[in-house]
Amino acid sequence: MTAAVSSSRRRPRALVPGDRIAIVAPASAFDAGELDAGVAELRSLGFEPVFDDTLFLRDGYLAGDARTRAAALKRAWADPSIAAVMAARGGYGSVQLLPYLDPSIEAKAFIGSSDLTSLQTWLVQRAQMVTFHGPMVAGRFARGPEGYDRDVFLRAVTRAEPLGELPAPALETLVPGEASGLLVGGTLAQIAASLGTPYAFDPPAGSVLFLEDVGERPYRLDRLVTQLVLSGLLARVAAVVLGTFPDCDEASGQYTARQTLATLFAAFPGPVVFGLPAGHVNGPALTLPLGVQARLVATGTPRVVIEEAAVV
Repeated sequence: MTAAVSSSRRRPRALVPGDRIAIVAPASAFDAGELDAGVAELRSLGFEPVFDDTLFLRDGYLAGDARTRAAALKRAWADPSIAAVMAARGGYGSVQLLPYLDPSIEAKAFIGSSDLTSLQTWLVQRAQMVTFHGPMVAGRFARGPEGYDRDVFLRAVTRAEPLGELPAPALETLVPGEASGLLVGGTLAQIAASLGTPYAFDPPAGSVLFLEDVGERPYRLDRLVTQLVLSGLLARVAAVVLGTFPDCDEASGQYTARQTLATLFAAFPGPVVFGLPAGHVNGPALTLPLGVQARLVATGTPRVVIEEAAVV
């Protein structure tokens, strides 16, 4: 299968040294020490991280109430001195912000993953914007190069050229084939949870779908993927790129995430690969631009190729 659409999403401008990056907390609270380490990493790359006092609010398991978190995000986006917006961490809560957001916002680089899939989907679908499924400040950025692939991150957000083939030496083919399309997706549980809501994940026909998650036992992966199948969502995509799904195997070893996903996608009519090191992964995570054209080659040595620049 091949893609029926080409990317028409708005792309943010390429970041340059000295750019101010706003740190926001759209979901759960974070560890202050990890935030400090992530801020230091951002500065080491030449950027100027900024944030306001609302970043440190707490409301149970959330980083403040939904209206306050949404207001902080909107302020960052409206500030002309801010070149990009980056999430402090995931956890839970991003979906609560969606009713308060305006899709007419300016195109700026937004970087996050995990629970931030809710916002990524909203940006790609409602705001028609390219966004970045990548490391967060009080998370992988706090671990430096051990937590994220620094080269891929910088090329994704600072160079107005396609990333090309992503470094993924452990990528393996589950279903052979080749397809191109708009790269969309994120965390599987968040995508499944969106279905049936006004903010449902709705990929264009012919998309390349990226799915990843962590800590979901095989039967739960089965339930989540089956939900995508029954919703008709998987029938619209041309190819599937699966992450590494750490901590998803049964402790007994009887059932593994890879085996379960291979069975679930065995009849998929397009190419499927497993093991892209993005999102939740043991080791450095890749940064994926969402809303750009990508190609999955699952013949010979499998590879994922980003064919369109994410920034201008």
